[in-house]
Amino acid sequence: MQIGFDLKSITESCDKHLSIFKQSLEKGDHVYLKTLNSMYVIKVAGSGEYLVSGGWFDKQNLSPHKINIRGCTWGGSAIKTDIIAAPGLCIEFGNNLITSKIHKVFYFSYKSIN
Repeated sequence: MQIGFDLKSITESCDKHLSIFKQSLEKGDHVYLKTLNSMYVIKVAGSGEYLVSGGWFDKQNLSPHKINIRGCTWGGSAIKTDIIAAPGLCIEFGNNLITSKIHKVFYFSYKSIN
């Protein structure tokens, strides 16, 4: 009996959850999320960069910090690079910081507030 998952089944399971896809975001959009240990606010800055506040960035007095988001992980080395947030996954930032697991995600489109 084989225990574990292959990469295909892992990524397919991710698609069943609310995922915030990079391609659907526009400059000015906001993503608010609660991880196991912290709260983060992510504002789309454009050109693949984001202004991130909260969590580790607040603790380091860096908020808001302009950074790229590599994608989301399941806590290991497999990464889904087309999303910036999904419940149950961890965000990996461009500085190698990996958050604790995401519990809740809220998305606000810049167009909806203007």
